[in-house]
Amino acid sequence: MIEKGWNDFEIGAMLRTFDGGVSDISTISQEDRSYSQSSSYTASVADWRLIKPIFNKEYCIDCQFCWIYCPDVSIISRDKKMVGIDMDHCKGCGICAEVCPTNPKSLKMFPEQAEDEIEIASWPAKNEEK
Repeated sequence: MIEKGWNDFEIGAMLRTFDGGVSDISTISQEDRSYSQSSSYTASVADWRLIKPIFNKEYCIDCQFCWIYCPDVSIISRDKKMVGIDMDHCKGCGICAEVCPTNPKSLKMFPEQAEDEIEIASWPAKNEEK
């Protein structure tokens, strides 16, 4: 494969995340996957980020929607449970927060400078179903 910089790709080009075939990627840890050289996983895109996701484990139902939809494989999941966010590879697109089905959401977007602990402490209360 010819290595290209981000500016060398044609507009609308499809960049494959993995080299070769992938059967059940959920059983392979992120650090053991065969990422392609055109994947943002091989280079940090954190400098692009203006807003960041903050994860509140207390509200997470481990549906894996965030993991499925994240375009940069930034959701860290172990044994089908969300354990965190790879902030080196998160570009702050907000898709994870958008697809989160919990109420209130377990993933919300905040300014890059926001402190996680402060934002989690001010999280909205859970809506208890009656």
